[in-house]
Amino acid sequence: MNDADPPGHNTSAPPSSAPPAIELEGIAGSPGLAIGRAVVVDLKRVGVVRRHIKRSAVEDEVERFDEAVKEASKGLRHVAAQLASNVAPAEASILEAYIMMVEDASLKTDVERHIRLDLLCAEWAVDRAVKRMAEQLRGAGDAYLAERSHDIEFIGDRILGSFSGRQRAVSIPDLHEPVILVARDLSPAETAGLKREFVLALVTEVGTRTSHTAILARALDIPAVVGVGELLARVGTGDRMMVDGLRGSVVLNPTEEQEQVMQARAERRRVYTKGLAERRDHPAQTACGVPIRLRANIELPNEAAIAMGEGAQGIGLYRTEFLYVDRKQPPSEQEQYDIYRQVLEQVAPLPVTLRTFDIGGDKFVSAFQVPQDMNPALGLRAIRLGLSRPETLLTQLRAMVRASVHGELRIMVPMVATLTELRAVHQLFGQAVRDVESRGLPHADRIPLGIMIEVPSAAIMAYELSLEADFLSIGTNDLVQYALAVDRTSHALAYLAKPQDPAILRLIAGVVDAGRHTETPVGVCGAMASDPLSALLLIGMGVRELSMEASALAEIKEAIGRVSLADAETVAREVRGKLSAGEVHSTLLARFGEALSDLLELHE
Repeated sequence: MNDADPPGHNTSAPPSSAPPAIELEGIAGSPGLAIGRAVVVDLKRVGVVRRHIKRSAVEDEVERFDEAVKEASKGLRHVAAQLASNVAPAEASILEAYIMMVEDASLKTDVERHIRLDLLCAEWAVDRAVKRMAEQLRGAGDAYLAERSHDIEFIGDRILGSFSGRQRAVSIPDLHEPVILVARDLSPAETAGLKREFVLALVTEVGTRTSHTAILARALDIPAVVGVGELLARVGTGDRMMVDGLRGSVVLNPTEEQEQVMQARAERRRVYTKGLAERRDHPAQTACGVPIRLRANIELPNEAAIAMGEGAQGIGLYRTEFLYVDRKQPPSEQEQYDIYRQVLEQVAPLPVTLRTFDIGGDKFVSAFQVPQDMNPALGLRAIRLGLSRPETLLTQLRAMVRASVHGELRIMVPMVATLTELRAVHQLFGQAVRDVESRGLPHADRIPLGIMIEVPSAAIMAYELSLEADFLSIGTNDLVQYALAVDRTSHALAYLAKPQDPAILRLIAGVVDAGRHTETPVGVCGAMASDPLSALLLIGMGVRELSMEASALAEIKEAIGRVSLADAETVAREVRGKLSAGEVHSTLLARFGEALSDLLELHE
């Protein structure tokens, strides 16, 4: 059963002799609820032939590699075409990105080097090159890059499989009835190729909410829980499972009572989400009519279409990091311009906020020899890296300036910690405009340049920064990490990483107050914006622009529409004296719990 199915579908309870129910915690990858039989997919990687070759065979091995790349690309293009023509045309861009990685010149260079210099056979050379690239991404100390390392491994498996005619990294059985697929991980290509009618849910041992498999699961409307530790040691094919893609939990051998509770939740959610869809085009405003701008965060160009379909009032954050991953040379100005133009044209006349690259560590592989920091989160990353490589940042800014003629464009700079950094960016931005003009190319008359507030020093200096920035956007994810000294990827410290912590709220209040005094717009683009209770608190504190994942837009719009601005402001004043995140949450729940009861119970 998933929450789109009628009650009673595939829901027979386990016999009384069944093993006891076991609950496993993971990460909510895609919303939805499901009950059914597990099928564990074959997890063996494609075997790697390790053979030294004679020098006379070098050209033959290079040719074998080239043919394997062509075959892998052909297979991926086929899956991408199916995806584009069926249920998720925008997510086909994920597979197009895989094709780019398969055909990447830097990968070809590495493989050929191993063949020509080390005299390795093509399979061994591919395995060596892929492992090196994946290890570099995992060692960069950046959660985004660590997740992308899985993508590198998947494309390596795809190429290796082409040598033997095996196109899948895992063997998915031919399904004839609805089941829950369990795996260590699934690549986007494998996820996209699933028959939706036979897949109740996906559960994987690794992955995060931002992994491409999770993104595709959301696009395909398949409930998913990822990052479930020790999953494969506990689950076997045929086991009965209950998957909660809202809470990020899995129950093995659920009791009859547990299944009945899940069925009731699924029915309530089905009715609720149907109502949200019917009200998707309603204006985003409080119960008293105060408009709130709700925008979307995206990572890939074609996700803009999804966001617009969900009712976004523009793009509040386009993460441009994807353009820089897994390549030895940064993308050219023309390549970036073409992609930015694509996004702007999809969203016009609504605004698009392009964030300059927010990456850290040796993300450019060998293009930049960046020393490995002891603590990459505090090292040479984001705007610090950009200013240390001004020509790369200038290239990106020129591309953005050129794209500004195709829609309403805003540029946002991440991890600004000092006024000196902002002024340095302004100088480069001015140079970018002059460069574009000197070539006789058009650009918008005005391009707002704003900054993210995600470092405590920036929050403290918000007034001075707002005098020189066109807008401020609070990135609550990193602000929580840096202000509370908590690694946000740590499960052990998750209890501390609370955006409702009084320290975080005081920092946010200071930023909002600074923006009010200097008449500088202030928004929030972190995960805090996609939590109904927190969103209402932010509005009460004076925030009028929230940006979030497209899938959260309808829910947040609904929550905002049920509460007046006066009530939100009253609660914002009440929580000022609270001394813990728990006290703040309890206050919000007491004031808004009844108004949002149907919405909140779906997550409980």
